[in-house]
Amino acid sequence: MIELYLLLFKIQFNFFNLFPLKEKVTFVVSFKDNGLFVYNEMKKKQIPCKIVFLCEKSSYSEIKKNVDSEVLLFEIKNFKNFIKSIYHLATSKHIIVDNYFGFLAAINFKDEVECIQLWHAAGAIKTFGLKDKSVSFRSNHANIRFQRVYNKFEKIIVGSDEMAEIFKEAFNISENNILYTGIPRTDLFYNENYQNLIREELLGKNPLFKHKKVIFYVPTFRDGSLNDFELHLDLDQLYRELSKEYVVIIKLHPAITNKLMINKKFDNFVFDFSSYSNVNDLLFITDYLITDYSSIPYEFSLLEKPMIFYPYDLEEYQQQRGFWGPYEKLVPGPIAYETQDIIKIIKNDQFDYEQIRTFAKTWNKYSKGTSSENIVNCLFNKKSFMKQN
Repeated sequence: MIELYLLLFKIQFNFFNLFPLKEKVTFVVSFKDNGLFVYNEMKKKQIPCKIVFLCEKSSYSEIKKNVDSEVLLFEIKNFKNFIKSIYHLATSKHIIVDNYFGFLAAINFKDEVECIQLWHAAGAIKTFGLKDKSVSFRSNHANIRFQRVYNKFEKIIVGSDEMAEIFKEAFNISENNILYTGIPRTDLFYNENYQNLIREELLGKNPLFKHKKVIFYVPTFRDGSLNDFELHLDLDQLYRELSKEYVVIIKLHPAITNKLMINKKFDNFVFDFSSYSNVNDLLFITDYLITDYSSIPYEFSLLEKPMIFYPYDLEEYQQQRGFWGPYEKLVPGPIAYETQDIIKIIKNDQFDYEQIRTFAKTWNKYSKGTSSENIVNCLFNKKSFMKQN
């Protein structure tokens, strides 16, 4: 089925490839943030070119309501939009993608076209690409197909030297493929006016948060939890120990279909924010972040606030997914394996703030609040963004 899909895609693309290229940027997105930041910077600078967004379902509605350019749902079942999407891919001078997209294995862009990988995360704990543990289970043909996709990334955007090295391993690319512009979605962490506005809005809607410290729990999506997510937090224990001074907000991955069932006894203590679209906004009212294998800490560290890492299934996850190094050396905070550990860490303030600052400086070396502008300057003014000593 994959091969048939790619063959049909290739035939259609090759037909549209006969058409002349246009001064056009086409974003292919699974996640909304990075693409929107670059889009807004292009609008701000009044870049004279057409902009198109090809969106997976996960990002379509948010992109659609935030741009005044053409936005297409990039799905084969929406056949008309799908054909239009292929047309835009074949006739754009700039293609910006934020994830792995299999169709790239089947097509060849013209020499004048730039395909830029604007990855959806500023850092990585779990492995991906050629270092993903699933590689050993794929056929040789499938691995070749994956490498064809990676070969299409003429340039890859990074915010740190560490992430550059990860991409080199994950995609089998060289230093010449790296652009050290910084990550666009981190720009808002340098925008105090925006942060204050978001805090005012969220606290206005949730006045109880003004008088309590906010604990934000963001568990990573796990294979097999799509329809039967299980919360591995003892809410009773948290309630008994922390409810006087704290509230807990929880945001599940958007792909999870079953709703979080919270007992009425935890009203005014536990809040489900799974439907809130912008996770970064919630970080501005967060006092303590709890996560496991997510990339959120790379951005949250810019706020220099404490983090707890709760990998309750560490050994199993390590075997299934793998990490870019020993877990305890990858995370900038204490590790908890049970709810009681979390309570103890918070009550005893067991945080190394210098470790957090060092982590932020290391992983956001090139993300200094001007990343979106840097990318636009790179695309249209041909400025060079090389590795710094």
